[in-house]
Amino acid sequence: MPHQHICLPFDSEAHYQACVQDLTAFRQHLAKLQAAHPELFPSSFAQGFTFHDCYRSRKLKLTLRRIKLKQTGAVFTLRPSFVMPYLVGHTNDLERALYLRQWGVPFAALAYVFGRDAMFWYRAWLSLGRANLVGTTVKSAAAMPLNLLADEKITWVKGQEVAVATTAAAGCFLGVTVVAKDDTAGLQTAYDEFKQEAQQVFADYQPRSVCTDGWAATREAWRNLFPQIRLVLCYLHSVLKIAARCTGELRHEVMTRVWTAYQAETKAAFAQRLRRLHGWASQGLRGAVAEMVLKLCRRRRDFSVAYDCPGAARTSNGVDRLLNYLDRLLYAACYGHATTTSSRLAVRAMALQWNFHPYGSRLRNQDRARVSPFADLNGFVYHDNWLHNLLIASSMGGLKL
Repeated sequence: MPHQHICLPFDSEAHYQACVQDLTAFRQHLAKLQAAHPELFPSSFAQGFTFHDCYRSRKLKLTLRRIKLKQTGAVFTLRPSFVMPYLVGHTNDLERALYLRQWGVPFAALAYVFGRDAMFWYRAWLSLGRANLVGTTVKSAAAMPLNLLADEKITWVKGQEVAVATTAAAGCFLGVTVVAKDDTAGLQTAYDEFKQEAQQVFADYQPRSVCTDGWAATREAWRNLFPQIRLVLCYLHSVLKIAARCTGELRHEVMTRVWTAYQAETKAAFAQRLRRLHGWASQGLRGAVAEMVLKLCRRRRDFSVAYDCPGAARTSNGVDRLLNYLDRLLYAACYGHATTTSSRLAVRAMALQWNFHPYGSRLRNQDRARVSPFADLNGFVYHDNWLHNLLIASSMGGLKL
């Protein structure tokens, strides 16, 4: 079971083999890692443990140690990050092939270039989606975002339309799943998965705000799950509806006035600018353009909520960018071919790969502190290699037992 495996970094395979042979050195290495990163270990680990037994992988010619906690009696397998889950291979042998999945390279193409077969690469990649998404991505309560964004993307599984309900913050996926219907009941079930995963890791977690588009079912689902949450309406969606209804000089003038209102620094200033925009639109605009501008002004209260929540998103750009990434990969795969269950694991694998993918060299050259979305959120990495980093972060399935 994934949550019974503790995945840890070692300096090298030789270092790991030396620890396996010398239990004193192994214990010292575990104590050092536990002091630096207690979130990778069970909470009762500090109360002591004994080395329980060994497991020998004939395929990888590797011995894995298991420990038994003194306080609870629970047994955990210690797995080095240089081997993949389920011991399907060495991480360094699979890392470059799985890296290409970030661009949706087909599994058959990976098999052609890197050997094995397409199903091997499919299963190895899909296994990345089994860990708790929140617990793997967010490693401390202080780093857990309180201001969220949520939206859905329509896609297909075996020709049937489904929705991919997504929760995001700080450039990372925090929740993603597949549901058959995008009505209130369906979306409440979908976003409840995020709630359950978040509260598995941070028991008292309650988000402060969520920015959504105007879809009523989305907003009602979040209100039902978190009664105290503040719902922020995405300003950009209203602006795009206005922009689609005018051209030329009129469009330039309307967009200038609309975005000037958005740039107000206080709630009072925002309200004042919308009143001026309403008066101008009532006198100077006609038809569909006037209708959309006046509608934007009437929704002032839904936009103004963001001023009451410092750090709240005012547009859904932060989740739309991530959904565009998902949509490109789903399009490249010709959407889902099997079941909703496997499609759910697939979008979760896509999400975790995004959270841990290394930034391109151009960005890293501009700012060497920028490594990956995970590093931006948490302020550190466990390992310089993205896949090692992901595997270590998913220790115990991303849970804090």
